[in-house]
Amino acid sequence: MTTDTISLKTRWSDFRQQQPNVRIRDAARQLGVSEAELLVTGVGETVVRLAGDFRELLREVPTLGYVMALTRNDVLVHERKGVYEKVSLSNHMGLVLGPDIDLRLFMQRWQWGFAVNENDRRSLQFFDAQGEAIHKIYLTEQSEGVAYQTLVTKFRADDQSEQLTVDAPVGKSDDTADAAIDVAGFQAGWLAMQDTHEFFGLLRQYGVGRQQGLRLAPEGHARLLSLDVLKQVFATAADRDVSIMVFVSNAGCIQIHTGPVKKLVQMGPWYNVLDPAFNLHLNETLVGQVWLTKKPTADGLVTALELFDRNGQNVALVFGERKPGKPELESWRAVIADAVR
Repeated sequence: MTTDTISLKTRWSDFRQQQPNVRIRDAARQLGVSEAELLVTGVGETVVRLAGDFRELLREVPTLGYVMALTRNDVLVHERKGVYEKVSLSNHMGLVLGPDIDLRLFMQRWQWGFAVNENDRRSLQFFDAQGEAIHKIYLTEQSEGVAYQTLVTKFRADDQSEQLTVDAPVGKSDDTADAAIDVAGFQAGWLAMQDTHEFFGLLRQYGVGRQQGLRLAPEGHARLLSLDVLKQVFATAADRDVSIMVFVSNAGCIQIHTGPVKKLVQMGPWYNVLDPAFNLHLNETLVGQVWLTKKPTADGLVTALELFDRNGQNVALVFGERKPGKPELESWRAVIADAVR
């Protein structure tokens, strides 16, 4: 699907004049295109197309110094400031394992890259084949501007056209009917887990969707909650200074915050964490379900909140801070227990 860029450029310009405060992702939805298709209309002005191996580009991101990493989906925006450290990449997977910037990268989804200058706010932005945003890296006042320009020059594409051919959106596959699933086997597998990372393989083994799996969980190991309980968990964790982990994901990236949350602010339909190094923006109108889950590990039960959008897609996970080899924080369990009474 190739965009009529000239027509779209005019429509995008008119839209910004009429609705200057609408973010580009929301504008793209209203205009019936992807965010990448809107962005590419700025090539030659505010946008530079990037090319080459994005794994090599990511290996050089630490030279930018202190930046802001942004990963989002339709429901949540996760923004974390820090330095990219311990960057490692294979053919399809990537890791960034710094104390501040903590990422899991699924490189087969990284199709397009752009350097963007929005009113002197410079960034690197990456998109999948459907034109959906995967990950963005914004310079801060403490970033290395010369290193940014060096990186953009090195990975600048020869093709600086405004044409972009995107794939059609991928439809969600339907879950297998409950009656066709070995529920007893699935539940036994759940109770036998030694690591939370085994859960994805368990779902695949039994052909179970993630949200469906929570519904079919062993008794006492998954519970449907209200969004208000999630907000109470954040508020209690903030009051008690309990360190938490917040995972926000899309098809190409998982971004993780580990640490306390402090400043919680409601702004219309958006529930926000507005701390100096960590911002989270949750659009309450797009949340489908919130689940409390308990999964066995070699270190004992691990308790989490799992958020799903209205299409049943898992969009976020919230844990107490933990590391393999150590049991879950009792302070986190107390936060959960007090919130779900």
